[in-house]
Amino acid sequence: MPTDSPEYTKRKQFFNQLLTIYGRKPCLEAITDKNVDIFRLHLADSNKSAKILDDITSQASKRGAEILYHDKKALSRISKNSKQDQGVALDLVLKGFKEHTDYLAEGIPENAQFIALDKVTNPQNVGMIIRSVCASPLAGLILPRNGCAKLDSLVIKASAGTLFRANILRCDSLTDCLLDFKNAGANIVGLDCNAKTSLSDYPNRGRQVFILGNETEGLSNACEKICNQTIKIPMRNKVESLNVAITAGIIAFRTFY
Repeated sequence: MPTDSPEYTKRKQFFNQLLTIYGRKPCLEAITDKNVDIFRLHLADSNKSAKILDDITSQASKRGAEILYHDKKALSRISKNSKQDQGVALDLVLKGFKEHTDYLAEGIPENAQFIALDKVTNPQNVGMIIRSVCASPLAGLILPRNGCAKLDSLVIKASAGTLFRANILRCDSLTDCLLDFKNAGANIVGLDCNAKTSLSDYPNRGRQVFILGNETEGLSNACEKICNQTIKIPMRNKVESLNVAITAGIIAFRTFY
């Protein structure tokens, strides 16, 4: 199939919306959520009989999902976590997932604002940030595939299932993504406790991407160089910084006011 054909583009966009999760309980919870589209169920052919596996298989059949059986090695290549997949992996179709390049090709709406994560590695933080972004007026979350916590059962739990409904832009390189947004007319704004400008003094309008850095090291140098501006949340009582998920919540709901 030619890579510039409409069929190839459509197929690529579909597979970019897939998220593979693993583990018996997470897969059962996802497969029984009517708000989640199911694509494929993967099972190890060595699984011993168990009620939860029967429930998963039954629900997959009812949802019209393709059911495939694999040897353990093949399943581990799909789940990418042989120690915790428990012989089960599930491909979900998340319509809120999109490649950042596909999003930019459609044009950034006026006043669309995003949060981008720069090497945020704690799964609980990532899940809580997804939950805040999903609930807020923000256009979505920019989440690189490399450097941040993987979207696994820990993130799903911390997000309270909102991962399945959130608007998330994926990219391989956050710096390349930020440059693409910048070239498309968005202001790139880094959160930095040493910045001179306070969040309350920064205009709450226009196309914006707010970058939140690593839990201990903050913004990476590569991302900071791309920023049009850095801002801070003012602190009292000699507190140096907030948890990154709390910071994300402040940014996300600032657009209400």
